Amino acid sequence: MENERNPSDEVREEAALAAKIAEQNDRFRRKGGADFTVPGQIVLTRGVADLSPAAKAIILQRVQGFDLLTEDNDPYGDHGFGAFEIGGNDYHIFWKIDLFDAEYHMGSDDRATQR
Repeated sequence: MENERNPSDEVREEAALAAKIAEQNDRFRRKGGADFTVPGQIVLTRGVADLSPAAKAIILQRVQGFDLLTEDNDPYGDHGFGAFEIGGNDYHIFWKIDLFDAEYHMGSDDRATQR
């Protein structure tokens, strides 16, 4: 059957897609959304938005520099999630990069979409 896909080809394609998404997520995150080749928006929860400007600057700086990605916290290899603490145990910060449709109305399941 010539249309049958080899499972190892699928694994390679999935790994290549995850690497592409990780590279895009890293560019967006490291540049704080200022890399216009990777469109996106930065959204803060109410709890983070209500913090002082200095605290928000520290948090955004930590997100930009985050590099503690492991199989445990990055199981899909797309570099789309991280967590850290600031102020000792005062604040537990979780960040997430999500893929949305072009109008930012809803999430997108199309992982191959250029962001």
